[in-house]
Amino acid sequence: MDITLSAERLEVMKHIGKDLDGLIAEYLKPIDENWQPSDFLPEATRENFLHEVKLLQESCRDLPYDYIAVLIGDTITEEALPTYESWLMDVIGVNQVGEPESGWVRWVRAWTAEENRHGDLLNKYLYLSGRVNMRAMEVSTQYLIADGFDIGTDRDPYRNFIYTSFQELATNLSHRRTATLAKKFGNPHLSKICGVIASDEMRHAKAYKAFVTRILEVDASELVLALEDMMKKKIVMPAHFMRETGVKMGDTFSHFSDAAQRLGVYTTQDYIDILEDLLKEWNIGAVRDINEKAEKARDYLMALPARLRRVADRTRVPDLEYEFSWISR
Repeated sequence: MDITLSAERLEVMKHIGKDLDGLIAEYLKPIDENWQPSDFLPEATRENFLHEVKLLQESCRDLPYDYIAVLIGDTITEEALPTYESWLMDVIGVNQVGEPESGWVRWVRAWTAEENRHGDLLNKYLYLSGRVNMRAMEVSTQYLIADGFDIGTDRDPYRNFIYTSFQELATNLSHRRTATLAKKFGNPHLSKICGVIASDEMRHAKAYKAFVTRILEVDASELVLALEDMMKKKIVMPAHFMRETGVKMGDTFSHFSDAAQRLGVYTTQDYIDILEDLLKEWNIGAVRDINEKAEKARDYLMALPARLRRVADRTRVPDLEYEFSWISR
């Protein structure tokens, strides 16, 4: 990103970040009032701990293979949190020299602290379930953190907040659907776990969408161009970079994605629906007073959902054939 554009982005970030304490209070919960993983897990200090673990394992015994695969993939994605925090801290306007305690820094830290509970809870639950090869899962988590990821946002806050808006909505949907399916499969306990995580993700999505709305109010042309650029590249989920031992990056994700589509947890149609919802949320079709390049970008964006649906209608999801190293038979 050139120096002039970086300076403009920095000014906008300072402008929209003036009342971040208010946004933190609105979209994140006080720590002492928030749920913690231990609230949903058997307590090892209690005499009936082993009995509770046995009941938990019985409730997981008949969960379908695809469901376990998706739950593990979701857990690995959540546990790669160090990558996401370091990426957001590097965004223009967040952690600037001379401003180590800016509102944006406090936001990223507080958001990270809430997100951290998700991987902790899911990891411990899967460990107790008896269905998972934990070492294989842990290897994939370490790979995902060590490999890092390039999601095409650079250090641009506009692209990063577009990405987080989309990604948080997708994560909310995935956890919400796994909650629904857990209940259907006779596991209300797991349903509640997935449900509380989904609720967090929706609050976070609302925050990032609000950031984008504020940018639109002061720099609409550049925001629309950033949105066009992100959609042309396609929004790549962090799970895209997952891999198992001996498997090249991308291959594990394709099988994980197939499982999610077979279950209806997250599909190509959902990707399009999220795009359409964001276009409506930000009222992109009605954006005015933008430059000619941005007008063309706006027209492209408004026509994009229909184009993507035509392609999606021709897509076939493969049957179950792949064996994940993560799952114990």
